[in-house]
Amino acid sequence: MKDVSEHEGMHYEGNCIRPPSEGDSIPLQVTLGCSHNKCTFCGAYKDKRFWVKDNEIILRDILFASKYMRGSNRVFLMDGDALIIPQKRLMWILERIKEHLPWITGVASYANTKSIAKKTPEDLKALHENGLNKIYLGVETGDDEVRQKINKGSTAQQCLEMARKIKDAGIQLTITVLLGIAGEEGSLRHAGLTGELISAIDPDFLSFLTLMLIPGTPLYEMHERGDFTMPAECGMLMEMKEMLTHTNVSHTFFSSYHASNYLPIRVWLPEGKQQTLDLIDSALRDEVRLRPEWARAF
Repeated sequence: MKDVSEHEGMHYEGNCIRPPSEGDSIPLQVTLGCSHNKCTFCGAYKDKRFWVKDNEIILRDILFASKYMRGSNRVFLMDGDALIIPQKRLMWILERIKEHLPWITGVASYANTKSIAKKTPEDLKALHENGLNKIYLGVETGDDEVRQKINKGSTAQQCLEMARKIKDAGIQLTITVLLGIAGEEGSLRHAGLTGELISAIDPDFLSFLTLMLIPGTPLYEMHERGDFTMPAECGMLMEMKEMLTHTNVSHTFFSSYHASNYLPIRVWLPEGKQQTLDLIDSALRDEVRLRPEWARAF
């Protein structure tokens, strides 16, 4: 094995993304791409075929981080769905992190319903005991008609069951939903059903993103043909309000600070729910400055 002193940097391949809340984490790329990679709106991993990286490369990156990335106290496992890694190999990765990065306080990963389903409750508890303490689950919508159209690969009920499985293992759960994904026509139905799904999941963290049409994706092509119409700016705000109106959770930190959103908000729910709805109403009356189009990004 090549000595870490000769290692020029981390072995990142292709387009690499992570949640904004993991911006200070050590990004450790343990897979390439996404195990599903069929969602019609997503172009994040079209540049690579899914596979699990070799243990030797993963270990070399961990050793590099142990020497040159000591300022971070968390690790984020990339790419799109590291939880799909077979249990024995994923445990090995977490054990190497504990061995070589002993100051790390937690490890996070994206997941989808398929990867969660492949793990038993005992598997998830073992992963949690070995440092995996946060999962990001892309829910997108609670509307099964929309889920089918965007090729999400699961139903809202399956999404709920897998989310509860994560929470039952003691792992913190962040879910993301997509404003605009139902188009103009299905906007409010999507909002109401998604709010109901959020309520049933009762996540630790909730993040709103706004759909950005990515060239090369099937949804972008539908839009170009006139088969999909995005809600206007005010429509997005109304969708956001409807979704939050139907959202009833016990103790969830809500954020719409992602760069795709028009109205950045950070608040604890349910305490800040009415304040948030009032702010959206103010935005609908043009009393609040929104993020300009040129500043929005996915």
